[in-house]
Amino acid sequence: MDAKALLIFLVVGAVAGLLASIVVGGGGLLYYVLIGVIGSFVGGFLFSTLKINIATGSPIVNQIITSTIGAIIIVLLARLIA
Repeated sequence: MDAKALLIFLVVGAVAGLLASIVVGGGGLLYYVLIGVIGSFVGGFLFSTLKINIATGSPIVNQIITSTIGAIIIVLLARLIA
């Protein structure tokens, strides 16, 4: 992974984490990035397992939606455990 891909990955994670925090609450830039990055893995796994395809026409928008849904799931699960 080159620097540009890593930067895009982190920005997508931050946006997804921010959107998830708007839905379920939370705060802090590091929190947004961390939850968004973890959410991207969870969302990607769930969408591929359930064979869900988001066809918005933009791969970045697809990844942001997938990551946001995964991040929301992570936050809700963490609250259930804690």
